[in-house]
Formats: sequence, structure tokens, C-alpha cells
Amino acid sequence: MSRGNSLKIFTGTAHKEFAERISKELNVPLSDINHYRFADGEIGVSLNESVRGADVFIIQPTCYPVNENIMQLLIMADAMRRASAHYVNAVIPYFGYARQDRKAKPREPITAKLVANLLTHGGIDRVITADLHAGQLQGFFDIPVDHLTGMKLMADYFKTLLYDELSRGQVVVVSPDVGGVARARKFAVMLNTDIAIVDKRRSYDKQNVSEVMDIVGNIKGRTAILVDDIIDTAGTICHAAKGLKDRGCTKVYACATHAVLSGPAKERIMKSEFEQMVFTDTIPMPEEKKTGKIIQLSIAPLFAEAIRRVHNEISISSMSE
Repeated sequence: MSRGNSLKIFTGTAHKEFAERISKELNVPLSDINHYRFADGEIGVSLNESVRGADVFIIQPTCYPVNENIMQLLIMADAMRRASAHYVNAVIPYFGYARQDRKAKPREPITAKLVANLLTHGGIDRVITADLHAGQLQGFFDIPVDHLTGMKLMADYFKTLLYDELSRGQVVVVSPDVGGVARARKFAVMLNTDIAIVDKRRSYDKQNVSEVMDIVGNIKGRTAILVDDIIDTAGTICHAAKGLKDRGCTKVYACATHAVLSGPAKERIMKSEFEQMVFTDTIPMPEEKKTGKIIQLSIAPLFAEAIRRVHNEISISSMSE
């Protein structure tokens, strides 16, 4: 039995291609919505079909431009609610502001909680997202949050790519910092290998700046896979790759669910020690950000299955494992 009379999928302007992939997987056409702007830059939307009694899913990652995409999502949710949708579900493959999840120093905001409040009070009934920067962000919401992961998708890719090295025990999964050890350990279990940790010192006076201090674990003569959830300017991850190569790794790969790739990221990746960097498609990647070292895998089928299960009131807990 489904949750509403009908399943409808709408997309914002943040990542229409991702919505189209989900639509194709579910064999459900995207619903008709008009996005426009007023003369002063204000965002407007109008629904070109009825949503009364429907189970509505709005697909909108809150990536760059973050504030625009969050506001558009809220406006869309308000339109659905006022048009008498039965359920309004926000499908947010990448959740912007997730890294502002605590006060790193006095007199700072916790912006991730603020955004969660905005979504909750903006009329959204449920959020479906992937690989939040910290899992406890789910507790910032007073509505259900379905938390998916792209790790299995990326692990399956490396099982094929590095089959020979894995079978000989020559692969090591590396966490780029102590905070990512749990993620790296989970990824290592998927690949049936062990882990190493980059011990780094971060400068809190400068954003996205860190220094490799030491590598904890056996890496010499092995192929390393650096695992993270988000790669932004790529400075830290490229620095870690150089540290691994300098300390005896034969090849270095990286994977992360979210390819933010801000500022100098492309140039750094092109000059880096990486063989490949593997991402999912939670964030659109324009041509100017692509390099020959970047591989992008589609996580849309996973989100499509989550939508199908939510709509049909089937458990999705196994999808988060």
C-alpha cells in the first residue's frame, strides 16, 4: 500500500540530470513545474499540475550556489504544501552546510542545525540524503531522515579495478584524518583489507589548510585508497596523497561521495599523485571541473530505490548498511 494516491517527482534547478536519472529508474516522468525569477532576483515557482493528495518527492541537492538552492527547495515545499500534497519529501543528495555542525570556537553558529530547522518548519515531512558529514546530523531534524551511503557503490568499483592487488593483499584503505577512521574501517571491511591513518595538523587560522605529520599503518609497497565524504578544494587530500607516495605507496587513489571541487581543486587534482579520484553524482559536475583523473559513478539508482520503498512503505534500513 502506498503512502499517497500517486507518486510525483519534481526537480529544482540544482541538478536536473540527477532527477532525470531517478525518473528513468522509477519509470515515473518528472512532474511539470515552472521555475522563474522576478525582476529583483526573487525566486518563483508555479506547479503546472495537481499534487492534491500526492506523495511528492522534490529532488534538490543544496550545493553551489548553496543559499539559492536551499531557498528554492523551501519555496517548492511551500508550494506543494499549499497545493494540498499529502506528503512532501525532500531528496537532498548533498546537504549543504553539513560541515558547520558544531562550534569550533566561541561565538560561532551551528548552521547545519539552522538549515535543518528551516527544512522542518518549511513543510517538509521527510528528508532522504547521502553520507552526511557527521551521522549525528540526523538528530538535528525533528522529521524522519533516511541516510544513504555511496560507499558500497565505490567499493564495488574498486573491487573490479584493483581485483589483482586486492587478491594479493596489496591494497590499504587510508583515512585522511583521525575523524574519518570509522568511515575508512567500514570501507576496508567491504574490500576485505586493512586501514592506515594520516595524522595531520589543521591550521584553524586558515581554511582548508593542513599538514601531514605521519602515517599510522603499513603502506610501503602497497596501493592506497584515500576515503572521504567530501572533497572541496582538494588541498588536504592531494597533500595526503603526496605524503603516502613519499612514504612508499606504489599507487594512490581517492574516493568520496560528494565532489564539491571548489576554487583550485581541478588544478590541484591534475598535478596530484592520484591515479584516479572516484566520486558519485550527488553534485553536478560541469565540464570545466572535469579532468582525466576523475571518475563519476551514478548513485541515482540507490536514491530511486529509496524513493520507491518510502512511497510503498517498505523498510529501507538495509540500504544504509
